[in-house]
Amino acid sequence: MQVCPVEFSLSILKNKWTIFIIRELLTTEKRFNELKRKINGVTTKVLTETLKHLEKMQIISREVEETIPVKVTYSLTDLGLSLKPILDSLSEWGVKNLSNSN
Repeated sequence: MQVCPVEFSLSILKNKWTIFIIRELLTTEKRFNELKRKINGVTTKVLTETLKHLEKMQIISREVEETIPVKVTYSLTDLGLSLKPILDSLSEWGVKNLSNSN
């Protein structure tokens, strides 16, 4: 069975939190609590699930430093970085059409 490319893309970007996580990681790697602070409204459970999904899809990488306490950082992979033009386009479209939505 052939998979639709749009369906595949949406399976990765399946919720709004995914977009916000990628947006935050485009600037620099971040730890879990940094992401939670910067992404207003996301619950710990949803952030954890979304990070696991993105890691499974190879969009982000998770690096664990064996320190006390353990330090875990998240960053975008090359595949994750390749989503930047898509997010830029969504942002441009939003800026252009935001005033029309009222």
